[in-house]
Amino acid sequence: MSAFSDPFQKARSDSGIMQCPFHGENITMILRHEDVRKAAKDWHTFSSDAPFRVPIPSEEDVRSMRQLPIETNPPEHTEYRDIVEPFFQRAKDPAMIAQVEALIGSMLTDALHRPSIEIVNDFALPIQSRALTYLLNTPESEADTWIGWGIHVFKVTGGEFKTGTVLEDYLHQKFDAAEAHPGPDFFSALTQATYQGRKLTREECMGFANLAFAGGRDTIIHTIACALGHLAQHPEALEYLREDPKRITLASEEFFRVFMPLTHIGRVCPVDTEVNGTTVKAGDRISLTWASANFDESAFPSPHEVRLDRKPNPHLSFGFGTHLCLGAPHARLILRTLLRLCCEHVQSISILDSQLRTEHEATFDRTLGYDSLTVSLTPR
Repeated sequence: MSAFSDPFQKARSDSGIMQCPFHGENITMILRHEDVRKAAKDWHTFSSDAPFRVPIPSEEDVRSMRQLPIETNPPEHTEYRDIVEPFFQRAKDPAMIAQVEALIGSMLTDALHRPSIEIVNDFALPIQSRALTYLLNTPESEADTWIGWGIHVFKVTGGEFKTGTVLEDYLHQKFDAAEAHPGPDFFSALTQATYQGRKLTREECMGFANLAFAGGRDTIIHTIACALGHLAQHPEALEYLREDPKRITLASEEFFRVFMPLTHIGRVCPVDTEVNGTTVKAGDRISLTWASANFDESAFPSPHEVRLDRKPNPHLSFGFGTHLCLGAPHARLILRTLLRLCCEHVQSISILDSQLRTEHEATFDRTLGYDSLTVSLTPR
C-alpha cells in the first residue's frame, strides 16, 4: 500500500480550491502550484502577521507565544530571520556534516546488527534529535530529553516539569541558564541578540526556540521513514542510487516532493479577498496547500510517479518566497547522508510491519508516511 496519497486531485483540477472546516473555522485551501506560489509571495494580501494562526489547526491551546520569524511579515521577518540564520547555515559546515555522517553511520550499523528495528521512534526520532543538537551547538546529551518527548512535542505535558507544557518549561530553563552563563549555543545567542537596537525579550527568545523545536521535528522524522519505506518497497530504487551516488541529489528532492509531511500552512486575509471566485472575508484564513501543489500536473509530469531523476523539480516542500524554510539545508543534509550510507552499507530493506499515518479532515483524508514502520536491514 502506498505511503502517500493525493486527495486534492479533483478539486485542484475543477476549481483550484477546497473548502474545509478546521476546528469549526472554514478555510479556503489554495491547491494549484502557481496559485500557491503567487499567494506565498503576496504577504500584503495573505499575511503571516497572525500569532498562533499560521499553523492549521491554530495553536492557541498548545503554546503561549508567537513563533518567530514565521508569524511575521517583512520587514520585521527579514530582521528576525537574520538573527538565527547563522545557526541554520551550520548544516553546510564540514564539521557538522561530519557529525551527521558519523551519527547516521552509527545508527545504521546498529540497525544492521538487529533482527529488526522500528524506524519512526527508534531510528528517525534519535537521528532528528541528535542532529538538532549539532545544529543548535548544544551538548548531544540534550537529545536524550528531546527523544523522550516523542514525535509530537506539543502533545507532551507533565513530565519532570510542574507547570505548562514540557517544551515551554524546558526552554525557560535553558534561557535562564544561558543568561547566567552564556556559551556558544543557540539559547545563549538569543539571549545576547539584539533586534532594532534592543535585546530580544524573553517572549521573542521563546518564539524562536519554539519554532526550532516544532518546525523541523515530525517533518524530518516522517521524511526519513517514507524514504526507507520506499526503498524497501522498491529495491530497484536503492540499486539505481547505488549505481551512481550522484543521483542522490535529485532523488532526495523527489522524496521531499512526494513525501511532504506538512499538508499546508495558513495565511490571514487583512481585507475581503477573492480567491478563485470565492470571497474570503477580512480576518479569515486561506491555506497554502503545499501537498496539493506538489502533485499539480501542470508543474510535474506524471506527478504520482516517484521519479528519482525528476528535473526540474520545483516542489514547494520548503515553502516559497520570503518564508523559505530555514531548516532546508539541515533536512537535505540528513536525507542525502542517509541515502548515501544506505547505498554503501545496506543490500536490501524488508518491511516486517507498518501502520500508515492518515490525516483525517472533514473534506479529505490524506495518507502520508507511517505511525510505525518495522523493517529488517540486510548488510552488503
